[in-house]
Amino acid sequence: MKASLEKGFKAGLSTTWTLGKVIFPVTLLVGILRYTPVLDWIIQVITPLMGLIGLRGEAAIPLVLGNFLNLYAGIAGILTLDLTVKEVFILAVMLSFSHNLIIESTVAAKVGLKLWLILLVRIGLAVISAAVINLVWQGGGELAQYGFISKGESVPDGWGEILLDAVGKGVLGIVQLAAIVIPLMIIMQFMKDFGWLHVFSRWMAPVTRFLGMKENTSMTLVAGLTIGLAYGAGVMIQAVKEDGVSYRDLTLAFIFLVSCHAVVEDTLIFVPLGIPVLPLFIIRVVTAVLLTILVAKLWKQPDSSARKEPANEKNYHSV
Repeated sequence: MKASLEKGFKAGLSTTWTLGKVIFPVTLLVGILRYTPVLDWIIQVITPLMGLIGLRGEAAIPLVLGNFLNLYAGIAGILTLDLTVKEVFILAVMLSFSHNLIIESTVAAKVGLKLWLILLVRIGLAVISAAVINLVWQGGGELAQYGFISKGESVPDGWGEILLDAVGKGVLGIVQLAAIVIPLMIIMQFMKDFGWLHVFSRWMAPVTRFLGMKENTSMTLVAGLTIGLAYGAGVMIQAVKEDGVSYRDLTLAFIFLVSCHAVVEDTLIFVPLGIPVLPLFIIRVVTAVLLTILVAKLWKQPDSSARKEPANEKNYHSV
């Protein structure tokens, strides 16, 4: 038991260090950029495109905040605008697919996936879903009634406070990462050493096979679904190292998780915005399942059964 605890703790520290080297500088950079004209410039660039997906120009504000920062920043941006239920719902779906884009996508790339693929899937899902909802849903024209929710935070005064605020958020991000990843790695180590992980994988086998993946991706899927993409990446890194998860299965797992990671938490935080959250939940899950199955079907898995038959076997069958 002591050996399992020690090994799990070391694995947790190693994973925290690996992800922390990505999360801290990106958090620091974004924390500084939010107080520069850069975000305003991006908002101006994408504002003319908003009408194509059923949104007014100022809706670019929560989109940029949510993608560069996080869902809470995006929601704070929504609260500053008088939007219809349909507009808020479209924003909620888009942000569900592509929030915290820089940090989560960079962390995903650290696992070994192509950054362009992650960005293409997340941004593509956000834009396509918004366009489809805009065309299909003819209602939702009434103004959204926002519930009680915090609208923001105090603005730092001067570059010294801005830098201090950005560093503080970067450090907090590392602390949060360690608080989640280290206990998770210890639990996983105990599960491996006691043979529970194999039992869990067998329980999840029907789900992983349905999605076109092998059983050893089960922990990756569960971690991403419950604690999110950035923190779940710690489990994925460990899975690649120790469980022999293939690049194909890792890619399929990420395609599934970028669509519906932390699906319960990320859905519930939209409740105070006065929109129907059950359809939001269903859209994310159904999209994740269908997209993953489609890619799995197109990306055929190498199989030993697909090897070439010996010449004598072919002659036998021809007879």
